[in-house]
Amino acid sequence: MGRRGGEEYPEFDSVTRARVIEALRTRGVVIPDPEHVYISPDAHVESGTVLLPGTCLRGPCHVGSDCRIGPDAWIEGSTIEAGCVVWYSVLESASVRAGSTVGPYAHLRPGADVGPDARIGNFVEVKAARVGRGAKAGHLAYIGDADVGEGVNIGAGAVTCNFDGTTKHRTVIEDGAFIGTNVALVAPVRIGKNAFVGAGSTITEDVPPRSLALGRARQTVLKRGASVGENEEDA
Repeated sequence: MGRRGGEEYPEFDSVTRARVIEALRTRGVVIPDPEHVYISPDAHVESGTVLLPGTCLRGPCHVGSDCRIGPDAWIEGSTIEAGCVVWYSVLESASVRAGSTVGPYAHLRPGADVGPDARIGNFVEVKAARVGRGAKAGHLAYIGDADVGEGVNIGAGAVTCNFDGTTKHRTVIEDGAFIGTNVALVAPVRIGKNAFVGAGSTITEDVPPRSLALGRARQTVLKRGASVGENEEDA
């Protein structure tokens, strides 16, 4: 340990690391396997938090009380409030508010601000986005340059299409909206309060509050092995 992306991290040398870990344990931080935890001297962790193996806190991080961090969490220059769970994930210059869960295999990039009581699940990426209280993105989603309201549900495969090739644009999803599976929200776009976007839709225009939006091509069904217009009976 001590290398990531080819860089060296002298703050993780064995002497410094042992001193930092001992100070944290004295203050009531639980570290079951200190040989596999790496904490920068300028990171602050409050009492009652558990740091599991593979946890790395680099730079001026702040972790509140009664959190569970790890296993295998890389957290750099980020703030995590009380009662959060972060596991098998990467956080870079991000904020996680109280009672939220991040992971496994999530990536919070710079400007991500999640919670409180939110859930960012497996293979979800958040960048330059505010995700409100109680919102959920359970798996396989990209939330970039967005404002996500309270209680929003974002389905698997949903994407905020924030870049048009020249300029970044923002997506706004208001409180209580439901974004279905494999939805593409082409920014700039606003999804109104308690609106529902059907699975597989590509949304390019604002969706009014309390409405259903669908943007799908019509389904076509052909017999296997048959050309268009043929009407052969099944063998």
